[in-house]
Order: sequence, then structure tokens, then C-alpha cells
Amino acid sequence: MPAGPPIVALGELLWDLLPAGPRAGGAPFNFTFHCYQLGHPAVIVSRVGDDDPGRRLRAEVRRLGLTDEYIQTDPDHPTGTVQVSLDAAGQPAYTITEMVAWDFIEWEPRLDALAGSAPAVCFGTLAQRAPESRSTIRRVVALAHGPAILDLNLRPPFDGPDTIRESLDLADWLKLNADEAARLPAGFDPSAMDLMCVTRGAAGCSVRTATEVIDLPGIPVRVADTVGAGDAFTAALVTQHLEGRPLREAARFANAYAAVVASRVGGTPTVTRAEVEHLL
Repeated sequence: MPAGPPIVALGELLWDLLPAGPRAGGAPFNFTFHCYQLGHPAVIVSRVGDDDPGRRLRAEVRRLGLTDEYIQTDPDHPTGTVQVSLDAAGQPAYTITEMVAWDFIEWEPRLDALAGSAPAVCFGTLAQRAPESRSTIRRVVALAHGPAILDLNLRPPFDGPDTIRESLDLADWLKLNADEAARLPAGFDPSAMDLMCVTRGAAGCSVRTATEVIDLPGIPVRVADTVGAGDAFTAALVTQHLEGRPLREAARFANAYAAVVASRVGGTPTVTRAEVEHLL
């Protein structure tokens, strides 16, 4: 793994049961993988079961080049799974198993130092569906040294308005898709965020700060599926920001990176910078 304090993602680590076969997944894990693939140290804080799927998931995390140091083992709850179905356009629908290991992420004292040194911390709403993980995630985010990035991954029925509002209050950056943007709480002020980005799939993206509004068109690709494309966008935007790129340049790169990911199967395909730069 590259040297330096890692970018931290918090939340679900699971098996995506895709039509093409199982893949390691979960939005925070996809984000972590893409940060690493783009040359940045990154870790996921999550939890798997003390079972064969959990051991295989750990092995897959390591095979992809990441550490499993902050992945806890749960003796009482199984490793998470999500049944993924795809429509004709490659858009996924998810059936998410409940009461699984990642619902029970425990606080550990070593998370203090991890949060305090992280250049960025990314969290979502799905992993806050159960109180233990919700408490741990919020505690880490509150301690974060770098920007706290909220990926508003709304997955009914785990998308209560209180979780949305409370998560927005914790975040510095907000990433969401067009459907989720329509569900923001009444009275939400985008200017409360240091940065807000809305992904629109084939229609591109918009990124705004207090001083810039960037609107980019989509990049035509043959879509395999869109699993993980939004997570890839977030990872690319964050890592470009940490590399000191101007916001428009960072957004263009993230838009192209997500397009390449959508052209591949699953949320963690191999992508090179050269492939992305070819689309710019």
C-alpha cells in the first residue's frame, strides 16, 4: 500500500451477488479500492462474520492490495450479502440482507488515531441503519482531521429522514445522485457544504462550491453495469483534490473515471489512469 496516513471509509463490506458471480462490494469498500487504485493509501473500517464468506472476503480484500487491519470479526452475525439484479440498461436493484456483521461495527480506541490522521473520511447512510455501527461511524467522523465526505447512498427502507439530516450535519462534502438529490430535506442549503456533487449517470455530473459551479456532460461508453460507478467518482474526486488539482480538472477526471468503471462488470474493476486520460 502507498505510504502515508490512509484515507478512511466507514461502513458496509459485503459480497455483491451479481448475475456474473459474487464480487467484494459495498459502497465504502468500492470507494476504498478506487482510492488505492489511484495511488493513495486507504483503509475500510468494517466487520465480517466468523464464517467462510467472511474469511473469503478478507482474502479478497488482501488480493486486491488492501489491508484488512480495520475489518473486525463478529462471532455472532454473518458476513453481509446483497442480491444484485440488473435491468436492460445495467442499472442495479439491491436486496440487502439485514442483521449482518457490518451492522455491529464496534468502537476501538485505535480508531482515534486513524481518524485524527486521515486526509479524508468517507461515510454513508446505509451502514447507519443499526445503532452500534451508527454510533461508531459518527464518532469517527466527529474526530476526522480531513474533510468528512457523505455519500448519501439511500437504500429503501434504510433511508430515514433523521439519518439523512443528522449525517448532513456531520459532513463537509456531499455526494449524491440525481434521484437522491430530489429527496434532500426541505430547507437544505447546499451552501452549508464545502463541496456538493451530483452524479447523473449518462448525463454527467455537477460539482459546486461557494465559488464555483461545474456542470459536465456524460461520456458515452458501452455500459456493463453501473455498480460502484458513483463510488468510483467520489474516490477520483477526493484523490484529485488531495493531489492539489483544480476543481474543474478534478471533476473532469472523476467523470471519466466513473465512465470507465461503468463499462466494466462490478464495482472494483481494474482501471488505469491512461484509460481515463484517453477520455478527457
